[in-house]
Amino acid sequence: MKWDVDDSLALSAESMREMGYRVVDIVAENFATLAERPVSLTGSRAALEAALREPAPARPRAPEEVLEIVRDVVLENMIHVDHPRNFGFVPGPSNYVGALADFLTAGFNVFAGTWLEASGPAQIEIVTIDWLKELCGLPASARGLFVSGGSAANLTSLMIARQEKLPDGPAGGVAYCSDQTHSSMERAFRILGFGVGQLRRIETDSRYRLSLNALRKAIDEDRADGKRPFCVIANAGTTNTGAVDPLPELSDLCRREDLWLHADGAYGAVAVLSPTYRHLLEGLGNVDSLSLDPHKWLFQPYEIGCVLMRDGELLTKHLEAHPEYLQDVKAGEEEVNFCDLGFQLTRQFRALKLWMTIQLFGLDNIRAAVERGIRAAEKAETYARGHEELEVVSAAELGVVSFRYLAKSSDDLNAFNLELSKAVIVDSFCLASSTELNGKVVLRMCTINPRTTDDDLRNTVERIVAIGRRLDGS
Repeated sequence: MKWDVDDSLALSAESMREMGYRVVDIVAENFATLAERPVSLTGSRAALEAALREPAPARPRAPEEVLEIVRDVVLENMIHVDHPRNFGFVPGPSNYVGALADFLTAGFNVFAGTWLEASGPAQIEIVTIDWLKELCGLPASARGLFVSGGSAANLTSLMIARQEKLPDGPAGGVAYCSDQTHSSMERAFRILGFGVGQLRRIETDSRYRLSLNALRKAIDEDRADGKRPFCVIANAGTTNTGAVDPLPELSDLCRREDLWLHADGAYGAVAVLSPTYRHLLEGLGNVDSLSLDPHKWLFQPYEIGCVLMRDGELLTKHLEAHPEYLQDVKAGEEEVNFCDLGFQLTRQFRALKLWMTIQLFGLDNIRAAVERGIRAAEKAETYARGHEELEVVSAAELGVVSFRYLAKSSDDLNAFNLELSKAVIVDSFCLASSTELNGKVVLRMCTINPRTTDDDLRNTVERIVAIGRRLDGS
């Protein structure tokens, strides 16, 4: 490839096209061959230092050489979260349309903070947010925006809850969540100035759902102690088991007690798309705020999370700012400056990839893909129950199932299953990450990739059993 560059940092149209075609070929080849390749390859720090450590080059390098390093070293030494046999953590299945949309937004270098600078992108975000709030059952008064992920969405929501319910400061405030709630909540509370004990974890029932009786008791105790309960954080699909807390009952409780109700739907809220499983999320539209992650179960490339606020005016009430250097971008009555709805001024045009995905695949296909992921966990559970060495610890729910290996050679099943999890990662045929449920270390499968086949599910369970047998000496 001809590569004549200078300090203008500009390329000829021919050079841009040629390099772009090569990048597209690399991406297309990855999508086409991923199922035939290992799920993961984690390079050692020493090996990667040897391969990649060098002084910053003063002179241009050939594009072919740079792309070869990126393809063969950088992008190979990673867990492929979009691999059809990656069931660890929460996979990011992604899709090619979303990837192209990200290329477009980067190529046009969209600044998606203000209407003045990006009115077309802002309108796409308005429309796409409206699609999501309607799907989740939120009223017309709701508003929202796209952020980096669930952590930022939860932080934004809890900041609004604090400002509304504790306007004179966080002292004495208490919020409640289950013992299955995501760690981003604890981090958000630290950032928001709360101290130890102000986020109170409540026990869960046999299905890993927040216990209403335990929650009521905790609220009563804290009020009697002079504390100020202000918020309940519900799970709309936990990371560990896919559990959904009792949203209708929590909504009633929060109204009676004048508490903010936030639902963390970063993983599971998108299941409302499924006519078959929507009932599991009954009451989702009654929450005060909701987080969800399109880069999980709406199959988008990272990063795209979402904040939805029942009373949309609260976003601008607590986040809008008008310094003198932004006087030219003040929005008119019908315009939206998304920088006034969140804590980012400079922000990516994240909405385009989801908008394009829905446009080009259609909601019917996306609904079917969501249902496919839920049924896949049910099939994985069936395959696991077919092996006497495996004990299902949490049954399939919203695309998540967990089990453990009942080793005969070990008195410490937790240590054995941790060793098994590590051995599965090293084997790299598949990935099922470990977690802990009621003191039991388990292997957990999250099956939301629509490109996962029945053979992928069956072969993954069989591979885990085979590795377990080897470690067990059987």
